[in-house]
Amino acid sequence: MEEFRYIPKKELFKCSVDLSDAQKFFVWDGVPEGLSLKEIPALDASVSFDISSRMEHLTYAPSLEGILSEAIEIIPVEGLLTQVIFVRVSPAPLQSRIRIECRRPGNHEVVLCSHTTGQDRFLTRETIEVEVSSGASLDLVVMQNENSLSVHKSDFRIKIEEGSSLKMNTITLHAGNVSNKIHALLSGRKASCNLNGLYLADGEQVVDTDITLVHNAEECFSRQLFKGILAGNSRSRFTGEVVVSPAGQKTEAYQANNNLLTSDTARASSDPHLVIYADDVKCSHGSSSGSVGDQELFYMRSRGISEAEARILQQQAFAGAVLEKVSKEELRERLGRLVEKRLRGEDTVCEGCSKRCC
Repeated sequence: MEEFRYIPKKELFKCSVDLSDAQKFFVWDGVPEGLSLKEIPALDASVSFDISSRMEHLTYAPSLEGILSEAIEIIPVEGLLTQVIFVRVSPAPLQSRIRIECRRPGNHEVVLCSHTTGQDRFLTRETIEVEVSSGASLDLVVMQNENSLSVHKSDFRIKIEEGSSLKMNTITLHAGNVSNKIHALLSGRKASCNLNGLYLADGEQVVDTDITLVHNAEECFSRQLFKGILAGNSRSRFTGEVVVSPAGQKTEAYQANNNLLTSDTARASSDPHLVIYADDVKCSHGSSSGSVGDQELFYMRSRGISEAEARILQQQAFAGAVLEKVSKEELRERLGRLVEKRLRGEDTVCEGCSKRCC
């Protein structure tokens, strides 16, 4: 006869990122502990606007259909790191809504982690609304670390007001099928947005990244750097569009997507592009996909480093360009160790455990 025993939720998952000054909250299958769950209106109508020109007509209005009216509200406090740990336990499909709102001037830090506790085929759809009010700055780290069967679709709706800034680092360590859609609007003068991402995939994993970043005010700045390391039969797709409206004079916008293919069957597609309706701008974009450099590999092997170790070191250096953009040293070092374990295959099976601890 099979024995059953009760296990408290807090024993189901243990987060090992021990950030000394973090305020931690757990969200179990969309139900928060210690966070408010309330009615919150969607981003206001100023997110939607039309751009007309002699060449074409463009409407920027991310769909709000399907968003739950109830939302988990996160209002970070200046000088205090807020870490929210989302854990999937039940295999039932989940649709959730999260809202992060920086209402006051000052520096704010938020870390969002997502995990699964078993090998079920979890399906998660989430809408994450981010609003950074005038004079505020937000440093947001999103870490995704789920099982090989999970499907996780995230839709980020971001508004950055005058004189405010957002730095967002998305680290996808593991999952079956991941889709990250990011719609960002720079709505006020001298707003800035720095988007960075690192995704690791192997086996049959698929990672999709879709970005629309709109400059709709003067003297705004944006920079994007997304990197992927792909092995096995994995696939990645990157689509990035930077839109500069007629109001976006003196814009600076840069976008790059680079992929490292470590197997003959891994594939990466990249489509960065610009849509510019202003005449006083500095904008560029680019992408690359390739394998490990033979010359660098030969150099390291000539100094007694094994081929396998040399390849890992190259991959770590490739990923480091994104990881170094994580501001908090404790978190950056922890993520670096997790990335190394992932590249070495050490977290594929952790003594039979599928918790994928962060």
